[in-house]
This record gives sequence, structure tokens and C-alpha cells, in this order.
Amino acid sequence: MAHFPLYLNSAMLVLFSCDFRLVTATDRPPAPVNVTISHLKANSATVSWDVPEGDVIIGYAISQLRKDGQMQRSIREVNTTNRACVLWDLEEDTEYVIQVQSIGLNGESRASKRVQFRTLKETDWVPSNSSNKDDPTVQEMNRNMPLQTGEMIIIVTVLIMWAAVIALFCRQYDIIKDNDSNNNKEKAKPSSEHSTPERPTGGLLRSKFQNNAPAINIIEV
Repeated sequence: MAHFPLYLNSAMLVLFSCDFRLVTATDRPPAPVNVTISHLKANSATVSWDVPEGDVIIGYAISQLRKDGQMQRSIREVNTTNRACVLWDLEEDTEYVIQVQSIGLNGESRASKRVQFRTLKETDWVPSNSSNKDDPTVQEMNRNMPLQTGEMIIIVTVLIMWAAVIALFCRQYDIIKDNDSNNNKEKAKPSSEHSTPERPTGGLLRSKFQNNAPAINIIEV
């Protein structure tokens, strides 16, 4: 069995390690580029980025840090092709630093360049319909509006149906009440109105003839 000198074994080990590191670094996706901040407000901001073509990206990771180092937050999302994210619950007039990483099939990329921004003051931001059309926060609100409108239509329809049922019930109740009152009136009429008039028996005629008949005297012989 051949024995290699110690320095040859060490050199082969170093080459193998470099090879392994090279393959591992090549498999990782590249870092995101063109990281920008838009739709800046007092309590929110939108971060967007680009990914070099040719790599399979299944998600992203965002590191959010206040410049004074007092608060750090990590946002991670997979199974998505989004290239933008809304940062919520920011403090007004505060400086933040963010970095974005791409998540691929073989792990995460290196972090992007650090991007620094400052949120606005509450008095600095004035909402404008024309400037907020492309704002993801406004798009999210508009996406929820059809649901609220549909719920309102359902509620109004149910209320109208209930009103129609109540009106029909009241009408039927009035009809039944009128019928009962008419029946009670008919029962309360005197019995003489319903009995047939008595026919004269002729007693008066007989007495009249008796009074007008001439007196007949009977003379005994």
C-alpha cells in the first residue's frame, strides 16, 4: 500500500474543502438587487426589489432594524413570487435600515445592500387618490371593499324581506280583525228583526161585524 507524504494529504484536503465551498456557494441564489423604498408614510412603507433571471426563487426574507438598534424585526415568506412587501407598524419620523434575501431551493442568498430610510411625520402625509392608486396598502383595502359591499347588500335584502313579511302579517291581522267585528255585530242584532211578522187572526174583523150587526128581538107568542 502506497503512503503519501503528509503535506500531499493536507493539500488534497484543502482542495476538497475549496471545492465543497465553491459548489455550495454556487447553488445558493444571488442576492436581490435594486432594493427601493416607496409609498413612504408615517407608519408604513413599501420595499421592492429585483431578482436576477435564471434562478428559482420561492420566497424572501427581510431584515428590518431601527438605526438606533433598539428594535429588530424579521419578515420571512415562502411559496410566493412577490417582489414587494409592505412594512407595517413603523414609528413616525424614525430611521430604519433594511436588507432583503432571496430564498431558493438550496437555501437563502446573501443579504442585499443596506437601504436606509426615514418615515414621515403624521402631519407630513396627506392622502391623495391619484397618488395612491399603485400603493399596495390601498390595493389591499380595495380588494376588501367588494366583500363589504356584498355583505351590505345581503343585510339590506334580509331587512327588506323581513319588512315585507311584517307588512303582510299586519294586513292579514287587520282582515281577520274586521271579520270578527262584523260577526259580533250580526250576533248582537235584536231577535225581532230576524223573526217573521205575525199575521192578523181576524179577531178585529169579527168584533167589528158584531158591533155593526142589527139587533134582533125575539117575541114569544
